[in-house]
Amino acid sequence: MIFIKNAKLKTMVGPDIENGCLLLDDNGKIAAVGENIAAPVDATVIDAEGRLVTPGCVEGHSHIGLNETAIRWEGTDINEKSDPVTPHLRAIDAINPRDEMLKTALSGGVTTACTGPGSANPVGGQFVVIKLVGDCVDDMIVKFPAAMKCAFGENPKSCYGQSGGKQPQTRMATASLIRDLLMKAKNYYEAKEAGKEPAYDAKMEAMIPVMRGEIPMKAHAHRTDDILTSVRIAKEFGVKLTLDHCTEGHLIADRLAKTGYNAFVGPTMCGKSKPELGNKTFETPKALYEASMLISIITDAPVIAQHYLPLCAGMAAAEGLPMEEAWKAITINPAIMLGVDDRIGSLEVGKDADVVIWTADPLTTIGGKAYITIVDGKIAYQL
Repeated sequence: MIFIKNAKLKTMVGPDIENGCLLLDDNGKIAAVGENIAAPVDATVIDAEGRLVTPGCVEGHSHIGLNETAIRWEGTDINEKSDPVTPHLRAIDAINPRDEMLKTALSGGVTTACTGPGSANPVGGQFVVIKLVGDCVDDMIVKFPAAMKCAFGENPKSCYGQSGGKQPQTRMATASLIRDLLMKAKNYYEAKEAGKEPAYDAKMEAMIPVMRGEIPMKAHAHRTDDILTSVRIAKEFGVKLTLDHCTEGHLIADRLAKTGYNAFVGPTMCGKSKPELGNKTFETPKALYEASMLISIITDAPVIAQHYLPLCAGMAAAEGLPMEEAWKAITINPAIMLGVDDRIGSLEVGKDADVVIWTADPLTTIGGKAYITIVDGKIAYQL
């Protein structure tokens, strides 16, 4: 049991508590939040000494654990380039819990991440939400499957356009492959629902949670036309969708707001490494927020190191996103968008005891980082 006192609590669900207390129970849950709480006699007491205390940060789109820090072929399990349509691939079969980026993420206050396959394939496979502490991925899972990765634009086109004639070589082919999979999955799912038993197909089985509306298609799309193609296809098949990267979202913010879909924005703190990133700007989160969209800020780690997630939120705030919304964009918003807000994303009684005590506000102070990071009620990092 841990009792934190003299803390400036940013709960993400109400006004800040300037001098608050937080009680974390032995089951890894938040037991109490408030101003005047008595410390149990058997609790380990941590005096925050006026420091900012928040829920653990939540990364909404990364490849952490699948693309290890060491740059070598053996450490890369992010893209299966033998087949452009691979919905049956599962992130949990490739994550290495000992990837050092998981440990450094804790120093940046990131306690949970949605991670999975890359964007080489039009359909890449199943994402998972994990805590960033543990030595076996099965024990780290918060939600699986969490989403089905699909990709538009330059990445699948450039990957297969250079592979001796295999599709896709154009944006048209990318869209057609995704449509073809969705139609086959629709027929397969409807047959099973009708009591028929089609021949087992691993790809079709993996698509059933999408067809049921249990998880969204997680659409990698930067350019406006690619973003809108993902929307068009999702609407055609009535499936859920999140707009991931959404780099040119600010150019069509009002149109996107009408779709009802949410956006994971980023990675923005990096160079314009390919043509479709030509309009990349930290003003995108502000534009989408002002259009009344629910947004999260992402690093796409390892594109941007995972522990810089709060810094990315701070840079979005510097370009006009309200500070409180910048904090929500890396805590409660991604939790809601990933469907795990019943467990993480805010400091509320009954939620997982994922808590960060900061050296300074990392959104406003250069060098601000975690002083103590707690995951499931246990200290996972201490400066």
